[in-house]
Amino acid sequence: MAAYMIVEVETTDEALMTEYRKHTPGAIAKFGGKFIVRGGKTRTLEGGWTPSRVVVIEFPSFEKAEEFYHSDHYKPLLDMRLKAGKSKAILVDGHNG
Repeated sequence: MAAYMIVEVETTDEALMTEYRKHTPGAIAKFGGKFIVRGGKTRTLEGGWTPSRVVVIEFPSFEKAEEFYHSDHYKPLLDMRLKAGKSKAILVDGHNG
């Protein structure tokens, strides 16, 4: 069953974030993931949540998403993203039950 990583990003260092974005598609694909949403227009519908950027990544399973996030392959990229801005991230199981 698919799982989704949802990340809210506020960029504070555009140059570093641009460099990060160059490397993430290949890293994500290595773990079977793909971008579903990568930025774009947002409109708040409830609750005052006003993210400047939202990213949604689909993985083939919850386990694959965790494997990606905690991998030695992604670690230097994650460090880069965390230096380039503020973010919040969650992992959601795609099971509809």
